[in-house]
Amino acid sequence: MQQTLMQQGTELMLYGMGTVFVFLTLLVVLTTIMSALIQRFVKIEPPVVATATGRPTTTATQADSQLVAVITAAIKQHRAR
Repeated sequence: MQQTLMQQGTELMLYGMGTVFVFLTLLVVLTTIMSALIQRFVKIEPPVVATATGRPTTTATQADSQLVAVITAAIKQHRAR
């Protein structure tokens, strides 16, 4: 009786852990695919903000030009992989 109870508990544990593992693996794979599709088909434009003069400008033009160059180089290096 005791051995059967231990076997049932072990089986239940393995089924449960296997289910969670499969679900999490599927979640990671689908999230990766969805991210790749969104990056490929959706072009995101930088947000437009108003300056003190009232003329709209992008946030990239407000930032330090050296910082923008570093970020651009990092993005190109990441996409090249």
